[in-house]
Amino acid sequence: MKLNATQLKQTLNQMDAQVLPEDHPAVGQLIELFGDHTFFLDESGLKVLETTEPMETEAQTGSVVSLANWKDGKFSSLKPHDPVPTGDVIVLIQ
Repeated sequence: MKLNATQLKQTLNQMDAQVLPEDHPAVGQLIELFGDHTFFLDESGLKVLETTEPMETEAQTGSVVSLANWKDGKFSSLKPHDPVPTGDVIVLIQ
């Protein structure tokens, strides 16, 4: 899920993470591996949001999905793994 500026702000208000800037050298490779997403880095690794089915409310939501974990405590490299839902849901108010 590629987020617009408003969705990005809403996500960062609900998730303790940093956005990987689109001009970061790794983003091109990440898009090839995982598709066109807004990528987030947190204390456990690389995350994205996947669109969830609409609920009864009119708010759009996104499920946080983990794509890679840090290899070590230095946060210097990531080890990719199969996508794993974290169980966290971000509410994107439209």
